[in-house]
Amino acid sequence: MSAVTPVLVVKPGRDKSLRLRHPWLFSGAIARVDGHPGSGETVKVVDAEDKFLAYGAYSPTSQIRARVWSFDADQGIGTPFFEQRVERAYAARAGLLDAANTGIRIVHGESDGLPGVIADRYGNVVVLQNLSAGAERWRDVIAQALMSVAGARAVYERSDVEVRALEGLTPRAGIVAGVLPRTVTMFEGGLCYTIDVIGGQKTGFYLDQRDNRALVRRVAKDKRVLNAFCYTGAFTLAALAGGAASVLSIDSAADALALARENLSRNPTLPAERATWREGNVFAELRQLRDTGAQFDLIVLDPPKFAPTAAHVERAARAYKDINLWALKLLAPGGLLATFSCSGGMTADLFQKIVAGAAIDADVDAAIVRRMSASADHPVALNFPESDYLKGLLIRKGV
Repeated sequence: MSAVTPVLVVKPGRDKSLRLRHPWLFSGAIARVDGHPGSGETVKVVDAEDKFLAYGAYSPTSQIRARVWSFDADQGIGTPFFEQRVERAYAARAGLLDAANTGIRIVHGESDGLPGVIADRYGNVVVLQNLSAGAERWRDVIAQALMSVAGARAVYERSDVEVRALEGLTPRAGIVAGVLPRTVTMFEGGLCYTIDVIGGQKTGFYLDQRDNRALVRRVAKDKRVLNAFCYTGAFTLAALAGGAASVLSIDSAADALALARENLSRNPTLPAERATWREGNVFAELRQLRDTGAQFDLIVLDPPKFAPTAAHVERAARAYKDINLWALKLLAPGGLLATFSCSGGMTADLFQKIVAGAAIDADVDAAIVRRMSASADHPVALNFPESDYLKGLLIRKGV
């Protein structure tokens, strides 16, 4: 690296996490900054004795003051570095792409050595999120690398998320490279989906639930299914493909339900007459279903992020308990509940305790028959457990 590279000096005794290769350096651990690094600029991080620790991207406004690019003192941080990281991430997922599955996460942030970078491929389009100052600074280089390795027709940016404000960045969305086709589609398990890359949640689809949708597909045969927080209907289509007797799908967003219906129409082999769509507040709808004596053999609860950080956990815990309580009441004896939390602030242990509390309040016996997590294209780096955000439990209600 250049001799003029700014330097962050870590306070004595505050370098343990970096030595364990955790990629975040918090502002409180920094003794001083030598130089005047700009937002996203590469800095060298050293300990109190001036020994090298890492190269990272500087963020002057975030509590995470630097995110590590490399722990290698001989590593150059420039265009070749980002090209190689993107190529490595894509190569690691080569076995997950085929004609039946054309949607995949190409880059999963810190777990792929690219903090703050999320990239999802839907067919021939890549949707990019730059969530950190460093990702923002190298935006164009990363986008071109994604175009190259994925053979994509376009890279569309969806950096329109609140977390960017913590990095001193404003929201941004739009074409970065190429030309966006009129309709973006992908296949998963042989089923076709339309992806709203411009206005959809996250990058347009929940790729992390691929394996769990496959599980629902396997257990859905002849079952009465309830898909709560159905978004664009992916679990619904999976259940229908598995032979479900009926599927009631509920979401509060009319545009999501419209796209869900379109997704069903794109798969004419599925029995559309078995699907019912309902727009409404899921909490209220679950209570109303219970009041009318409805029962289901399989229920999917995949709510939005109730607890993005630990500060939101107490309020989120009540919400998770409520929906699981009502679901367990609606579940027929011997039925299955697939319940999830995508909240980063919610630990797996706490989520299980909340569901257990819901079972007690519902006065039912229940058992965990499987634990679920994100699909293989969402790796969890051993030095960055924070990337293990999706938690799921498959619960069987007692007879």
